[in-house]
Amino acid sequence: MHFDLTDLVLFQHTLACGNITAGARRSHLSLPAASARIRAMEASLGIPLLERNRRGVQPTPAGQALLQHSQLIIRQVERLQYDLAQYAQGQQGQVRLLCNTAALTEYLPELLARYLAAHPGVSVDVQEQPSLRIVQAITQGMADLGVVSTASPLGHLQTRPFRDDPLVLVMPPGHPLAEVVEPGFTDSLAHGHVGLGPNSALALHLEEQALRLGQRMQVRVRAEGFDGVIRMVAGGAGVAVVPLASVRRWEGVLALHWVALPEEWANRQLLVCARDFSALPGYAAGLVETLVDRPR
Repeated sequence: MHFDLTDLVLFQHTLACGNITAGARRSHLSLPAASARIRAMEASLGIPLLERNRRGVQPTPAGQALLQHSQLIIRQVERLQYDLAQYAQGQQGQVRLLCNTAALTEYLPELLARYLAAHPGVSVDVQEQPSLRIVQAITQGMADLGVVSTASPLGHLQTRPFRDDPLVLVMPPGHPLAEVVEPGFTDSLAHGHVGLGPNSALALHLEEQALRLGQRMQVRVRAEGFDGVIRMVAGGAGVAVVPLASVRRWEGVLALHWVALPEEWANRQLLVCARDFSALPGYAAGLVETLVDRPR
């Protein structure tokens, strides 16, 4: 099997356009050259890749498989071209890192600052997403690294431990739930919540958990970060579900009462994940080492 990038781009364009003529034009090839390339691809495999009819072409099962792989290969080539262009501009590389809300706000800022200070030629593109979407993006090769919770199915991704990150229920002293023995997330749904922004990964995760229980969260007010949430809770605005690390910062400063949530999904750990750690470029592997270096 001997395919080149022109073959793969032509195949994608042909299926996107629905016929070889338009696919050839979009690929800047003559129709005879495009037809010859597709016939050569089929001949090298010994199986048809396209079903031809009066309305155009459709992929065979083998053609559909080739299309999926070619899309991944083209994306990787585009990333390669981008990364090499950064070398030409004096930049050594860029790491694409996806993370959930807790990782982004509680743990990553100092770690990323340390890494970037030690690697002045590297940039890090950080985006916040729910853990499940992060797993999907890493699996599809759309990002280099992710930081996800163990609550998400990880498929075939490789992982390394990052931090313990249990979620707790925080409330002002004197709140009715403060008198309940081991209140859970279900108990909290009868009360008003202080939440993060509606598009934050943790907010989406909590709303999903409530829907699984057949209920809806009563979000009275939203804040942009955990500090804002906790300050509002201390002021009596409601209860909230936040990482324990965020509560620790305010102990002794604000009047707060918190309890560990008994739900299994709340007793979570954060993991650094990648498709294959050994295949990462050196600068991305260096970021992994910075992230998993446990604080002493």
